[in-house]
Amino acid sequence: MALARLSNIVLSVMLPIMFSNTSEAIKCFDCNSRNNSACLEMHIPKMHAIVPIVDCAEAMGNSIDKKEYFCRKITQTILDPDHTPEVRITRGCGWVKSKRQCYKADNMDHLETVCQCFGDLCNAATSLPHVKVTAVGTVASLLAAFRSWSGSV
Repeated sequence: MALARLSNIVLSVMLPIMFSNTSEAIKCFDCNSRNNSACLEMHIPKMHAIVPIVDCAEAMGNSIDKKEYFCRKITQTILDPDHTPEVRITRGCGWVKSKRQCYKADNMDHLETVCQCFGDLCNAATSLPHVKVTAVGTVASLLAAFRSWSGSV
């Protein structure tokens, strides 16, 4: 009986946390690789130290009334017939959400992938679309294992 109560408490606390996508104040990396090469290589250790971080509400000057901010990473391949294609990455805040975590656009002069995420500094990484699913699966597996273990004792 105590195990059932414990698992209910764990689920009632963990699930809302794992599925929450909003934040009052969110901080994001803010850069463009055109003028800051560190913006390209955020996966390299210590690159985070030289890329600016902004509080989205402050950076936007609260000009976007009653919007929920999030972090965004835009990867563009600039197509110029006279030059080699150039990859450019822009990281910053967003406020108009897409229905999809990432989407692609194919324009005349560039290819673009836009990804949105909803945690502080989440726009440093490549897209992590399965993190919440993995977390829920892990919690469910642990609960199932704990139930079977306690049932055999």
